[in-house]
Amino acid sequence: MPPLQFGKSFLSSAVFLGVAISTPDLFHAERQSFAAQAQRIDQRAFNVLPTVPPPSEYGGFIAWIPFAPPNATIESLVAQPFHIYSKEFEDIIGPNPTLTLLNHTDGDPLFHEAPVWNPSTDEMFFCQNAGAPAAGTGMQKSAIIQKIKLSAITRAITSQRNASGSVQIEDVTAADGAKVMNPNGGTNYKNKLLFVGQGKGENIPPAIYLMDPEPPYDTKGRSGSLRASSAYHVLTAGGYLVMLNNYFGRQFNSINDASVNPRNGDIYFTDPTYGFVQDFRPAPGFPKQVWRFNEATGAVTVVADGFSMPNGIQFSPSGSHLYVTDSGVAQAFRGMEYNNPSTIYRFDVSRDGTLSNRQTFAFITPGIPDGINVDTKGNVYVGCADGVQVYSPSGKLIGKIFLGKGVANFQFAGKGRMVLLAETELYFVGGLKAEGAFPGRLY
Repeated sequence: MPPLQFGKSFLSSAVFLGVAISTPDLFHAERQSFAAQAQRIDQRAFNVLPTVPPPSEYGGFIAWIPFAPPNATIESLVAQPFHIYSKEFEDIIGPNPTLTLLNHTDGDPLFHEAPVWNPSTDEMFFCQNAGAPAAGTGMQKSAIIQKIKLSAITRAITSQRNASGSVQIEDVTAADGAKVMNPNGGTNYKNKLLFVGQGKGENIPPAIYLMDPEPPYDTKGRSGSLRASSAYHVLTAGGYLVMLNNYFGRQFNSINDASVNPRNGDIYFTDPTYGFVQDFRPAPGFPKQVWRFNEATGAVTVVADGFSMPNGIQFSPSGSHLYVTDSGVAQAFRGMEYNNPSTIYRFDVSRDGTLSNRQTFAFITPGIPDGINVDTKGNVYVGCADGVQVYSPSGKLIGKIFLGKGVANFQFAGKGRMVLLAETELYFVGGLKAEGAFPGRLY
């Protein structure tokens, strides 16, 4: 995901989208019956508006501005951030959900993508934004991987909305300084952490890396080793294990995200061109596609194409469906293309791992669909320009965790907990009834 216009500079105008009109107060109905941080949103209150801004409004960034319904402001929506669009969402958030700011920066987007929960240490790993001018990452230097200890998040912390600075952020760069080069996506894999790197320049190709979750973060001499095929992998200077970095001698474009098929353990990954449109990768050598990698046999195959910018990827709990976000609207330094998708697609997954029956699952606004996850009941969660949106398995919007700003990615930490990455801000969600389907599951 590129460093897009999720930031505060565009949110200052968002309040004006909530046009004050004389209408039944459906928005505030039954508010008192919900938890302190929750409120019901009734779409009937804004299906018809007296004034609908044109696409050119706000310098053409109208599609990135969070929407405030009538009788609401961005401030009131943020004050009670768990938005109930349908009763199913009440079963997800439970009676007392909480949202807490854990940390923030003055501009460096340290909290961007690749959230991976390691259950044995109860830590959440994540990475800095690669290619963001405010970070100086991409071509000049690699983005870094970091972590927090979730055990440090006490009840005293979660009782606050703003507890910034209460949890320590740790850099997990290998002992000799080696890095996953410009990391952007990650998942659990065989008692270790799998990260995808976007590469740098012409000579450091995008790759899939394996990292140990404990210091010194290498893959040497640790438990949970790979199969015998690991003899074909290459260790970097820091001991990271590079699982894949080419297709018959050709570099991938800019590997973005990965998910593991729960039926067979194959790794599926997206390969857009965000490194190129952020000026730290050369012109693309492949179409923008979804790939499949079998670590045991070494087989690499294309499973889907026809995307503008394939981005987040996640399997349904049973493995029978695969969700892929297409964020083609966002072309990073090249601007916006509003005719391109801002869409979640769903594929049927056969027992042999092939994909079929591509369907449009949901169109996302504001912003784009970025990181994507599912819970054990098959509900679909996606990061976008107003926070995290939640959809039923049928594609109906049932709720939001509303920040009033963009969430590039997020991750469950088992049952009831979630970490949100909002570029310059790091959030913790507690008290949920929902449980993540895949975080912590070891393939």
